[in-house]
Amino acid sequence: MSRCVDPIVGKILAGWRYDISGIAVEMRGDYERHFGACEQCRSRQRLHRIIDLTLIALASLSAAAFLLAFGVIRHFEPRHTFLLELAALTGFALSALIWLIVAVATPAPLAMVDVAKLGARHVHDHLPAEIRERLPEEFRAKITGT
Repeated sequence: MSRCVDPIVGKILAGWRYDISGIAVEMRGDYERHFGACEQCRSRQRLHRIIDLTLIALASLSAAAFLLAFGVIRHFEPRHTFLLELAALTGFALSALIWLIVAVATPAPLAMVDVAKLGARHVHDHLPAEIRERLPEEFRAKITGT
């Protein structure tokens, strides 16, 4: 893997977990240019986004499993039902808290927007030329980024 083209900017971006949406527009351009030129920072950004989205997915699955366990316990009413229900609800609450912490502390919403934009651009690029020509110019600019 190649070295970072500007280690100082790379360290700043690593500390921010790549959420640069809250900084001044003038500075944001510098960081976006850095991402364009630095393969190491782009790959680190992809890795962080994969980790963030995986954590959100795992917390969602965990919460769903605890809710399912709660429903099964309510249905079959085994001995110590109250304790088992309490454990299931505690697990659900913990999973929901973890989901919330990961979603708030990471730029996952931005990653989802980027994924949606890439998907739209991919579909746009595979459309026949006559259909692409019919799209309104402002819509086409949003999809292609030009």
